[in-house]
Amino acid sequence: MAYFKITDLTKRFGGVLALEGVDMEVEKGQVYAIIGPNGAGKTTLFNCVSRVYSPDEGAILFKDKDLLKLRPHQIARQGIARTFQNIELFTNATVLDNIFLGRYMYKKSSVLSEAFFTPWVKDQELKARRKVEEIIDFLDLQAYRDERISSLSFGIQKIVELGRALALDPELLLLDEPSSGLNPEESQDLCFWIEDIKEDLGITIMLVEHDMRFVMQVSDAITALDFGRVIAQGHPREVQGDPEVIKAYLGEENGATP
Repeated sequence: MAYFKITDLTKRFGGVLALEGVDMEVEKGQVYAIIGPNGAGKTTLFNCVSRVYSPDEGAILFKDKDLLKLRPHQIARQGIARTFQNIELFTNATVLDNIFLGRYMYKKSSVLSEAFFTPWVKDQELKARRKVEEIIDFLDLQAYRDERISSLSFGIQKIVELGRALALDPELLLLDEPSSGLNPEESQDLCFWIEDIKEDLGITIMLVEHDMRFVMQVSDAITALDFGRVIAQGHPREVQGDPEVIKAYLGEENGATP
């Protein structure tokens, strides 16, 4: 049984073919990168997995369960969390509150029990708070825990969004351009966190990324897309040197490695 598998995935927007017959298989415990130039279909693929889009053809299986039979709000309950290319945080709330939102789906209380703050509700709150504090420690966000998102740098906001995704206790984590907008030091820190998320937390990671140095440092396997089609798959070094990948990134006349 494949841990995560995409078969013949096709998505059209009117007359535009955004994804065409995409096949992909991710093993448990991998960091799996999806690369390609702008417009290759990378984020569209993520949107199909998280059910923001409904593909026209194909199948998406996670632990042998058909994700296309689920609604978008049910995806997180399957153990799949996601960050976005454009940060989606509540800017007037604190770091603590934003990460806390990742625990919302675990709440099992009524309006009445919340109003009276029953022992059951209190126990849930304490468990959620412990989890959030663990994530804040894990991502070295202690200095920012009570700061409003609007007062933080873009790099810190990206880490907070990662923390909110981790608060869901995912088995599969989708990262959409995680290093975009980060300075070299922040990108290197993110490489270490991805390694720790994989090794210490046991989470499988799929990421969309443009920075090939970043991809080569963190990924175990790569799929390269161009105009919605798979042009190369396999070990990072093999994909990086593939002529079709070089052509997609640099054009016909430039033979340098991306």
